[in-house]
Amino acid sequence: MLYLVAFAVAAVIALLLWRAMSGDRADVPRGTGTARPAAPPRQTRPTGPDDDPDFLRSLDETMRRGDDPPPAKD
Repeated sequence: MLYLVAFAVAAVIALLLWRAMSGDRADVPRGTGTARPAAPPRQTRPTGPDDDPDFLRSLDETMRRGDDPPPAKD
């Protein structure tokens, strides 16, 4: 009998944890048929000049034209 009670308590705790971890899905009642709106697409932004294609293109054009002075020698 003790095993049956322990199993029932464990099942209730598991159900409560599962509901708590499901997050925003718990707010939507079942059977409504409404889909959650899709998240807007993220705009990818370069993290630095080395990742920016426009910067790299302009750097390449500058180097080809020869507008850039030669690097300093130490």
